[in-house]
Amino acid sequence: MKPSINYNSKQELRAFLEERGLGMRKKFGQNFLINPAIRTMLLDALELKRGAGVWEIGPGLGAMTAGLLERGGRVTAFEIDPAFAEFLKESFSGQDFILIEGDVFETWPMVHPEHPNEELYLLGNLPYNIAAQVLADFIEKGRLFKRIVVTVQREVARRMAGQPGSEDYSSFSVLCSSVYKVSLLQVIKGSSFYPVPRVDSQAVRLDLLQSTEKLPVLFYPMVRSLFSLRRKKLKNTLSVFASSVIMKDRMPPISAVEAANLVLKKAGISGDIRAETLGIEEFIKLSEAMAVYMEEFSS
Repeated sequence: MKPSINYNSKQELRAFLEERGLGMRKKFGQNFLINPAIRTMLLDALELKRGAGVWEIGPGLGAMTAGLLERGGRVTAFEIDPAFAEFLKESFSGQDFILIEGDVFETWPMVHPEHPNEELYLLGNLPYNIAAQVLADFIEKGRLFKRIVVTVQREVARRMAGQPGSEDYSSFSVLCSSVYKVSLLQVIKGSSFYPVPRVDSQAVRLDLLQSTEKLPVLFYPMVRSLFSLRRKKLKNTLSVFASSVIMKDRMPPISAVEAANLVLKKAGISGDIRAETLGIEEFIKLSEAMAVYMEEFSS
C-alpha cells in the first residue's frame, strides 16, 4: 500500500506527526523533503534501472522510498528512528522493500546484496551530522555503488568536488574522486524541507569510475594524515606519517625525516609543496613508494 501522507505539505506533515505521536529528533538530523520537483530531480539523476538493488539512507516517512519503488527498484532502507521504522514497515509491507533498523554505521556491513556481483545504487537525504562520515566509510571499506545521488550540506558538497589547490580541497575530496566522478547538482534552499534547516543543501551525483583499480593499502591512511597538517610542507607531514607507520616500536636504520626524503625521491615529488596541491596520481605514487620502503625495511 502507498503511505497516506501528503509529502508536499508541511502543515499536513506536522499534523500527521502529531496525530501519530512521532517526534522529530534533532540528534538524527531529520528534515523532510517537501518539494516534489526536487524529489523528482533526485530520482531522475539516479537513473535507476528497473529491478536493480538500491540502498536508501534515512528514508524517514518514505517519500523517496515510494518513488524508488514506483521506478522498479528493490529497496533496502536504513532507518535509525524506531518510530519511523514502524511506520515504514506498515506502509511498504508486501513490496520489494527491506528495512534495516539501527545505526547505519553498525548495520550496513552486515547487509549483503542478494546477488554478489550486482551493481547497487545509493540514494539518501543524508543528515548533515553524518553525511561525510558515512560516504567515507563506504569508500574506505570497499562498498562501492554504480551511482550515488545524495543531498548534503552545501559545504560538504563543495568539499566532495574540491580540486587540488582550492579552498574546498580536502582528504574527503580525494576519497570521493579516487573511485567516483563527482558532479554537483542543484542547490536546494531550506524552504524545500520541513523543518527548515539553517543552511542550504546541495544534490551531488557520484558515478563509479570505469577504470577503478585497487588502491595501495597506505593510500587512505596517508591522505588523511597529510591533510591533517595541510599547511605544512610535504617533507614535514610525510615524516610524521612515516613515523606513525614504520618507526613505531622499531629501531630503524634511519630517521623518519630521512625515510620521508627517500619516499619523496622515489615518487619524484618535491618535499617543499603541500598536500593540498597534490592530485590522485601523486598520492598513489607516494603511498606506493612508502609501501616499497616499508617492505625493504622489514626484510
